[in-house]
Amino acid sequence: MDPHTQQTILDTVGKHGRENLLVILGTPSPEAAAIAAETVTSGDPTYAGPLAETQLGLLVYHILEDQVRAALDPAIYDQQVGLMAETLDGPAIAAAVAQARAAISQPGAS
Repeated sequence: MDPHTQQTILDTVGKHGRENLLVILGTPSPEAAAIAAETVTSGDPTYAGPLAETQLGLLVYHILEDQVRAALDPAIYDQQVGLMAETLDGPAIAAAVAQARAAISQPGAS
């Protein structure tokens, strides 16, 4: 996640509060999803951006997760996400993001 995006997220948290935000990722691999999810939960693991050492604890999901898909209009989901859902390793990506979510619910975990 680039520094500009990190700053935008930080500014949005400041404006709306973390309890009012939900992050939906669209990253194409489990590795990228894990890094992005960790960035918005526990802080930038690369220590390169505004979220370095900033534990926002934001709730994060990936667009390929069943919970997200179920909440969206099926026709729009298929039109906008369908090809990605068919070609990417959805279960591995979902597992990587779920791990970051679990870490924010466990004190001292990251």
